Amino acid sequence: MGNKDVLTILGYPRDVTDPTARRFMFLQGPHGPFFHRLAKMLRAAGSDIWRVGFNAGDRAFWFGAPGYIPFCGTIEDWPDAFAHLIDTHDITDVVLYGDTRPIHAIAVAQAQAAGLRVHVFEEGYMRPYWITYERGGTNGNSRLMALTVPQMQQALALSDLEVPTPPAHWGDMRHHVFYGALYHWFVLFRNGHYRKLVRHRELPVLAEAWLYTRRLLLMPFIALDRRIATARIRFGGFPYHLVLMQLEHDASFQQHSPFTRMQEFIAVVIAGFATGTARHHHLVFKAHPLENGRSPLRKIIRQLARDHGVADRVHYVRGGKLAQLLDHARSAVTVNSTAGQQVLWRGIPLKVFGDAVYAKPEFVSEQALPDFFTSPTRPDSKAYKDYRRYLLETSQVPGGFYSARGRRQLMRQVVDMMLGEEDPYDALKSGKVPQRQPLRIVT
Repeated sequence: MGNKDVLTILGYPRDVTDPTARRFMFLQGPHGPFFHRLAKMLRAAGSDIWRVGFNAGDRAFWFGAPGYIPFCGTIEDWPDAFAHLIDTHDITDVVLYGDTRPIHAIAVAQAQAAGLRVHVFEEGYMRPYWITYERGGTNGNSRLMALTVPQMQQALALSDLEVPTPPAHWGDMRHHVFYGALYHWFVLFRNGHYRKLVRHRELPVLAEAWLYTRRLLLMPFIALDRRIATARIRFGGFPYHLVLMQLEHDASFQQHSPFTRMQEFIAVVIAGFATGTARHHHLVFKAHPLENGRSPLRKIIRQLARDHGVADRVHYVRGGKLAQLLDHARSAVTVNSTAGQQVLWRGIPLKVFGDAVYAKPEFVSEQALPDFFTSPTRPDSKAYKDYRRYLLETSQVPGGFYSARGRRQLMRQVVDMMLGEEDPYDALKSGKVPQRQPLRIVT
């Protein structure tokens, strides 16, 4: 009796539960070897694997593994090419990192129309010790956007997980910057066969490669500048409000916010601060940890602060640990940064301008910005703890993309989740959520 017959007798549909019936097509992933390692484990489970590469960086980080398919056409060629690939290889599952770049948005729409499973990875909603794994979409396209807190609380009644408290540390920042620089140098010098495809980023690849490399080289000097700026704020003795900045080119900022440039957001915040706060209050802009200087943010902030007469009360900090600044912050403002989760965890009032998975009425303020700075409303901490627990039992997986220890921890769980019949949210609702691993520090 074959495996298929055995599965049929047991009542399991082969196309769902049998890894040997699954055929995964990988598109673009995080910089570094994560997709290679993930594919290797899925292959070990018995699944067939293909990888579509769109540039030399994709090929380099596949490390010569089988199943590589170079796509050398234009974006106009991609819909037909993708349809042909999923038909030719009888694909059942599509795997990608981020769902808004054009090649991925097209693939997601076509895959869902064809009834395929779409596995989407993203940076963790509660970084740094978790990554995000969802089916169908993340951030503004996530199922979380339509879920209410009461619905989450109802699902949690089926679980008894004790939620760990993470330290405020980014475990693999150096690895992230290194792999980003290496990836873009491959694209710059080895990309001869892939020149037809238009990149989803605005900057030329040479500029992007140089920015990553410069960031890597300047990390000690940036760290010193950050320590000095942070010390001035921590020991300044003044009340302050924190602004959580983001990467201007990130999908969450471009696709799920009312702004197209970070300068627009900065202007709104400084104007609201100048109008709505007492004169002894200060405003602190904290740059994203991966900010590489593609926009002169410090200069923009300084000029706008002068224009509104608050230059002596506005500060700029280049990345670093958020916890040190949150210790004494009166409130926080962001577009839709995932760092907003750390703000809510501490019970600090939060104002959000864009679409965010945590932007529930129980947590974020709906006040006008001047009113928010004057007298901010606090989040419902009990409701947020339930929300946080819901995420940790569903879409947040312990581990990381970039460090070796982070990838090892991630692999222990995420492959079984991908091979499961239900997505993480449905699995919790039906009481079939797999046991979670205890938290381990990934450095």
